[in-house]
Amino acid sequence: MSEYGLQSGSADVQSAGPITFGPAGILFLADNGSARVFAVDVADPGRAAGPEPFDLADVDARIGSYLGCEAGDVDIKDLAVHPVSHNVYLSVQRGHGDAGQAVLVRIGVPDGTVTDVPLGEVPVAEAAIGDAPAADDQRQDITIPSGEQGEEVTYGGRTIRILRRPIRTSTVTDMVYVDGDPGTLLVAGLSNEEFSSRLRRIPFPFGDDVTGNSLEIFHVSHGKWETAAPIRTFVAYDGGASILASYTCTPVVHFPLAGLTPGSKVVGRTVADLGAMNQPLDMVSFVDGGEEYLLVANTSHGLIKITGRDIDSQAPLTTPREPVGVPRETKDLQGITRLTNLNGGYVLALQVDEDGRRHLRSLKTASL
Repeated sequence: MSEYGLQSGSADVQSAGPITFGPAGILFLADNGSARVFAVDVADPGRAAGPEPFDLADVDARIGSYLGCEAGDVDIKDLAVHPVSHNVYLSVQRGHGDAGQAVLVRIGVPDGTVTDVPLGEVPVAEAAIGDAPAADDQRQDITIPSGEQGEEVTYGGRTIRILRRPIRTSTVTDMVYVDGDPGTLLVAGLSNEEFSSRLRRIPFPFGDDVTGNSLEIFHVSHGKWETAAPIRTFVAYDGGASILASYTCTPVVHFPLAGLTPGSKVVGRTVADLGAMNQPLDMVSFVDGGEEYLLVANTSHGLIKITGRDIDSQAPLTTPREPVGVPRETKDLQGITRLTNLNGGYVLALQVDEDGRRHLRSLKTASL
């Protein structure tokens, strides 16, 4: 792993956050507590897996049993699938508040065995996020949680729950690795600047040349241009030449990546609005029959599917009224909070049922 700049050490992760895989099975872990991103060789023990589906019921209870806690004390922040073995990795916060502990969990495929992944004395590298909000920054990031957290508020006759947190906790909201020479880790979140919405580009192997851009979008539901709301979730698009990102209340925005000048403001092309008082929870793209598609998990609707060619032809949305952009299909798949590609034929979803139990479900892309 020395060719990727990894050396023996410890990934001292203070808070569980987004995770994603890069080259050679290296896992990137975001830690908003310390404002760092770690690259870790997880030494995955699995063999190369085929295109089979994988399902596991009561994943929260299984993890809780392994960690010695109740299912309600297992907060699954993100999931990623190893590109070779298809073992499932979960970024987990065990417990709540200051007593919470970040744990990286591996679920073996196909047997469903739960183990924790050591983060001490492993091949590791780290990159500091120099423009992260300070720990005592008084500004807040307001989200719409998928569960019963937060406080009730009423807007336009509709009551929803919102969660207020220091913006430090949203230093990194999502990450995507894009192949290249060198490869690039794209990191979305909030910064310490006035125009705080930020997209950072970290070359890998890690070095000192971390660059970033402030982002501006037209928010259809709010009827205005915005620079403070963070990307909640995003995917690489068009072979990594651009990204598709989504925000709270719920614009979907296209950002080209070519020719970005470090430090400049980038204006995105809003291509869809998925509704007010709604929050995207995760996104994934896949190819079926030569066509690229986008799936968006969200708090208010079933799983939303959008066709790439409709995105490509959509003119920018710049007025606070209908039409709401690209056509979309809403699938009768409720309670999905996380998505990731499992293999060429399936997407893996973390789904919450009506009783609050969480399960891993494989969704066949050809049937979506």
